[in-house]
Amino acid sequence: MRSAAPPSTRPAELRPAVAEFLGALLLTAAVIGSGIMGERLAGGNLAIALLANTGATVAALAALIATLGPISGAHFNPVVTLVAAWRRELPASRTLAYLCAQLAGCCAGALLANAMFDLPLLQASTHIRTGGAQWLSEAVATAGLIFIAFSAPSLSAASWRVPAWIGAAYWFTASTSFANPAITIGRTLTDSFSGIRPADAPGFIAAQLAGGLSGAALVYFLGPRKAAS
Repeated sequence: MRSAAPPSTRPAELRPAVAEFLGALLLTAAVIGSGIMGERLAGGNLAIALLANTGATVAALAALIATLGPISGAHFNPVVTLVAAWRRELPASRTLAYLCAQLAGCCAGALLANAMFDLPLLQASTHIRTGGAQWLSEAVATAGLIFIAFSAPSLSAASWRVPAWIGAAYWFTASTSFANPAITIGRTLTDSFSGIRPADAPGFIAAQLAGGLSGAALVYFLGPRKAAS
């Protein structure tokens, strides 16, 4: 009689990456979908459209962090993952898995949002977002995100602090706070309120990476210190 094979650990190993994919997908779908809905219902009032976009993004991000955080840490963002790797909180294999899952999830989320609103699945955005003010805004938004996320004392604290920061940055930055390279790429795939021209994405991503470095420096100098063992 054959002995039973030892249970595979692969599903457990895959769970964090799957959580990152799902979180990135749903967050992107919420950002783009609420932008489409807001623009359609606002009757040309961009402030109302942005308000709807902000509210849906904040609510979705809070729910996703609270739900998926215990599984993966709820990064949903390559900058967060890279800073965590730099802080030696993630091994190299998981870092790579997270980065791939986030990019794939954000692109899939854009396609899902397009499909839900009966738009062509594959689009190239024509929404112009470029210039020094936009790049500075992305650096500030991303630096603040990193500082707040890594300074939070617990996941429950992060689940409201991070969405609160993103919601505020939607309004006080000129770029409306993308603060995420993967979602920036995803947003090139929708020619809607939340989109960004593919040609403008590299400038945003460079600014986000620079902001991530600044945020990591802030965490190092001002963040909570681990107690000595």
